[in-house]
Amino acid sequence: MYVRAVTERVIDLAPRVPVRDLTTLRSQFPGLSTEELADRLVAGATRSAAAVGAGVGGAAMLPVPPALPAELTAEIVGVAGVELKLIAELHEVYGRRAPGNARERAAACLSAWASERGMELTRPATLSTAMNGELRRRLRQQITKRALRTLPNLAPFLIGAAAGAVLNRRDTARLAERVRADLRVGATGPHRG
Repeated sequence: MYVRAVTERVIDLAPRVPVRDLTTLRSQFPGLSTEELADRLVAGATRSAAAVGAGVGGAAMLPVPPALPAELTAEIVGVAGVELKLIAELHEVYGRRAPGNARERAAACLSAWASERGMELTRPATLSTAMNGELRRRLRQQITKRALRTLPNLAPFLIGAAAGAVLNRRDTARLAERVRADLRVGATGPHRG
């Protein structure tokens, strides 16, 4: 039941994640090659994921055991938001933006996040059709894995804060490397860095 509720929160979050387009990214980071810009995005995302882990781990030191599910949910949803934004922006940088409107791109990002890979741009989906069966199952599996990895972050006395920062930074960096590897394979022409 808990994993389903968190899955629904992540699904609801996905279309609301603010994603910068390539023009905006290039204006914010002028003169960078594709790889340098991607490196900047990954560095920012890993810092953000670490901050979420440290914040939730720090809050876990408060002696409120009933808050544990809320803290775990906050961390999973917070890091999911950071990683969904990273996936979408990496696709922008590599010139492989998902087709469709914001909701369709959100569905593609959810699928990429659940599989920890680049988006399958040849198979666009709407959010409603994508949320059927298989993708929901993969999202629940991803959230279960994330929940199990997050539990040590909730250890008391700020140990959880340090663990949360390190683990979230590492997991986000791994996700970024898998997505970038997929994107590099498909990058052609002016999108190569």
